[in-house]
Amino acid sequence: MQPPSYPPDMVQPFRDEMTAVGIRELLTAEEVDRVVGGKGTVFCLVNSICGCAGGTVRPAVAAALQNKVIPDQIVSVFAGMEKEATERLRSYHKEAAAPSSPAMVLFKDGKVVAMFPRASLEGRYPQDVEAALVKAFDAHCTKAGPSIPSEQFAKLGHSQSCGSKIPRVG
Repeated sequence: MQPPSYPPDMVQPFRDEMTAVGIRELLTAEEVDRVVGGKGTVFCLVNSICGCAGGTVRPAVAAALQNKVIPDQIVSVFAGMEKEATERLRSYHKEAAAPSSPAMVLFKDGKVVAMFPRASLEGRYPQDVEAALVKAFDAHCTKAGPSIPSEQFAKLGHSQSCGSKIPRVG
């Protein structure tokens, strides 16, 4: 087993932000196989400590999970922490996108139906990423949402996105 890249207490707030909205963490490669290889829809976040994860991705995921339909299973792996689980997840979507973090992938019956690698996330507003996720959920999911009650969601706090005015290139 590979040791984590970061102190566990440093990443715990980032984990907590996602488990608070109903995401279940996958900590082993075997857990990834059981979840991703099954039937139904599975949304998986490759969580990360980077700024675009905190300022854009985690708030967008939390908001998208308030949609009227959501995936059957909502899970995450944490890049740099549970390395074998992260690598196993990446093996399931290697044809759709190169490994990156953060990243998001929606599987249906074990096949990638929507992929959001880091390159499609950085420099975007959380609302734009949320809209893309909602579009994917609406197209492929049937489970009634939201993942948590709206009253509970309203009490959550999220990181703010970076105030940089540097335009995105490409």
